[in-house]
Amino acid sequence: MKKLITLVAVLSLTSFGWAATDREATTDRLDHAGKVLNEIMAAPDKGIPEEVLEHAKCIAVVPHMLKGGFVLGAENGRGVTTCRTANGWSAPAFFTVTGGSFGFQIGIEGVDLVLIIQNEEGMQQLIGSKFEIGADASAAAGPVGRHASAGTDWKLNTEILTYSRARGAFAGVSVKGSAVRRDDDSTEAIYGHDISTRRILQGDVAVPQAAHEFLDAVKDAKAQAVAAK
Repeated sequence: MKKLITLVAVLSLTSFGWAATDREATTDRLDHAGKVLNEIMAAPDKGIPEEVLEHAKCIAVVPHMLKGGFVLGAENGRGVTTCRTANGWSAPAFFTVTGGSFGFQIGIEGVDLVLIIQNEEGMQQLIGSKFEIGADASAAAGPVGRHASAGTDWKLNTEILTYSRARGAFAGVSVKGSAVRRDDDSTEAIYGHDISTRRILQGDVAVPQAAHEFLDAVKDAKAQAVAAK
């Protein structure tokens, strides 16, 4: 009996330790995502255009996504997203992005990925918790600079604009073929229980304390773009 009680206690402590580790890792990801957005927008003439941010329905950041391989590349990362609601930006939802891309890629490179979801259709794909960029949701490399050129079709029939930053260089990039799925572990780590992505992104869930820095960065991004005029 004593052995059984001891075993239960050990398993409980182990589970608590795993939960704490997941929570710390997810909180770090939130903070890092906010810093990525701040750093991108602070770069003169190299950020996301004001018009794109004004038009954005949701903003998603995958800090330090790993991309590596030779000839056949692969991506794998965990990200965080927020969407506009009637009362401001929603609490964050968590997702993973995985996929493959052909090309001459050598070694492993840390890449920060930013996704701008432009319309209701793109938001519904995000809420659905599982979709493929380029197949289920149209995507294109986003414009970079203080302003989006009027001559480009960045706003036409494109649900997601995609950007990446590697080795300090920030540019629009194609990530077609990458699969976006709900991150259950991170969701439970922050909210303490299973909660739907729909409820989170529609603004039905209170913003957790751990998310304030990320949401502040999202709110500040537009202000930084305007200040760069």
